[in-house]
Amino acid sequence: MTSSTALLTDRYELTMLGAALRDGTATRPSVFELFARRLSGGRRFGVVAGTGRLLSLLRDFRFGDDELRYLSDHGVVDAQTLKYLESYRFTGTIRGYREGELYFPGSPILTVEGSFADAVVLETIALSVMNHDSAIATAASRMSIAAGERPLAEMGSRRAAEMSAVAAARAAYIAGFGATSNLEAGRQWAIPTMGTAAHSWTLLHDSEEDAFRAQIDSLGAGTTLLVDTYDIAEGVRTAIRVAGTQLGGVRLDSGDLPTVAAAVRDQLDELGATTTKITVTSDLDEYAIAALAASPVDFYGVGTSVVTGSGYPTAGMVYKLVARQDAAGSWIPVAKASTDKGSKGGRKAAFRTLIEGVATAETIVVSDGFEELSSAAEHPDSRSLQVTLVDGGEIDASFEGASGTASARAHHLLVREELPVRALALSKSDPAIPTVFLDQD
Repeated sequence: MTSSTALLTDRYELTMLGAALRDGTATRPSVFELFARRLSGGRRFGVVAGTGRLLSLLRDFRFGDDELRYLSDHGVVDAQTLKYLESYRFTGTIRGYREGELYFPGSPILTVEGSFADAVVLETIALSVMNHDSAIATAASRMSIAAGERPLAEMGSRRAAEMSAVAAARAAYIAGFGATSNLEAGRQWAIPTMGTAAHSWTLLHDSEEDAFRAQIDSLGAGTTLLVDTYDIAEGVRTAIRVAGTQLGGVRLDSGDLPTVAAAVRDQLDELGATTTKITVTSDLDEYAIAALAASPVDFYGVGTSVVTGSGYPTAGMVYKLVARQDAAGSWIPVAKASTDKGSKGGRKAAFRTLIEGVATAETIVVSDGFEELSSAAEHPDSRSLQVTLVDGGEIDASFEGASGTASARAHHLLVREELPVRALALSKSDPAIPTVFLDQD
């Protein structure tokens, strides 16, 4: 195994490259666009996530000896293509929505400009990252909205593939979760980590009281005790008897949560533990969280639902050629015309149109040629949505790593305030704002 990411690629990208090298079109300047035709699951907005991860993976998108040997041994490409791949480096430009930004149908989330050879081989890795992370972030944002001011922790690593779990923790954090149980996510992106004990800890000991005492001896009275291994009411009594009324919290992982949470709150208060918090962690999704809005719950821990996109594990984005030069060097827009899978050709500039700070439309300005597109100054009631991520092959490192993740999180929480009230509902509906395409003369 090597650190190269170049074979995180579908074979047809390299066979197209080989054919383009053979017929002379590989160097033809081209514009590819990554976008979603629609929002998954009747959701009212999407959240862009994965950009920082994609840029880091692009740094390692190199065909070393191992990768070239594999391609040669398995007859994937010919000698001319192998020679080209030996020195492949992406030298084009990528512009796109900032990570954490909201998107809608047709939003030009990423625009990749370069030669056909430069850009075509990035399709799979770009879609793999952006589809996964944006699906998680969209679900996480809905949960964050449903939770209101109550903190959320992501704890779904065991419900996802090992590296997908790390990526999911990052996407959830960007979209409003405050912590993760995944230590690798904490190490890579400085996400706060949390966790105390599972039911196996209680079952290990001869009694629930022994387990609670041992946990408090190790972690202090500020810890959170899991009280539903046996009888919840007895578990609460034992927890307060052992820890005292300053116990940090109790966790509930089963039962009819609204009813159980209310009973536990009453019991804690009667015992004098008025500051002890209640965390719930039982198969929560955005609907269960919303149903608990009136319950005396202080923290939510979400597992399976968030790391699987709450039923929609992909954002359904596509990567399409939207403009290219012809043999004479003139720019022409191109687009797929299939029913239900059509696209809009041409380079695009994107703006969020606002009235008194509330989003009213996703405005996409389309150019047939390659002239300078509209600027924010020409759309005074709008906010420009695109930034330069890669310029002439040089990656902007400010979008990567822990600092890039923190910046994406801050940006998401800021732009979410622009959503109209109807966007906050959880029911299936049309997108919260329309996408308006304007042709630039």
